[in-house]
Amino acid sequence: MEPAAIAALREEYEAAGLSEAEAGHDPVPLFERWLEEAVASGMHDPNAMALATASPGARPSVRVVLLKGFDAEGAVFYTNRESRKGEELETNPRAALTLLWHPLQRQVRIEGAVTRVSDEESDAYFASRPRGSQLGAVASDQSRVVPDRVALERAYDAAEATYPDGVTRPEAWGGYRVALDSVEFWQGRTGRMHDRIRFSHVDGGWLRERLAP
Repeated sequence: MEPAAIAALREEYEAAGLSEAEAGHDPVPLFERWLEEAVASGMHDPNAMALATASPGARPSVRVVLLKGFDAEGAVFYTNRESRKGEELETNPRAALTLLWHPLQRQVRIEGAVTRVSDEESDAYFASRPRGSQLGAVASDQSRVVPDRVALERAYDAAEATYPDGVTRPEAWGGYRVALDSVEFWQGRTGRMHDRIRFSHVDGGWLRERLAP
């Protein structure tokens, strides 16, 4: 696609608005309501979110992961802790998340400190995964260079042979929780006069502010 054609891509946003009264004074119930509406809309992967991390030298990286838990304590996702994102979170335990619900013309941004979820939580979620996903977690040395696809498939077959019945969660695989230090809700509006309402965690409570679009 030509650069001029890319620059010409645009869409008018006019699905709804977000007032302070609708936002309330706590981002958790608002997020839960928006997520429920995203699920109800039938869109693909409504729990997909971009996760941004950074190395100790401030080199950023971003990828898409799946939200697997959310409450007042934060947003939870699971991964191999020896992957690039895992290594970056161990040395620089802060992250930013973005969920884009384009059919609803909505976006949520979360920023906060990152901690590991408990082994009990990781075990419970791992046990709920399909067997194929469990075997994949065992077989994949995530983010490491592999010679070819055949090597991956052989590792998967070896995992399947090792665990003919139940699959044990790999020690390096587990969850992270991103604290809700900042949660921003974006609702598209006409004329690019979008609604942006940000909640910041301050002194045990929430500071709600409207941001210019």
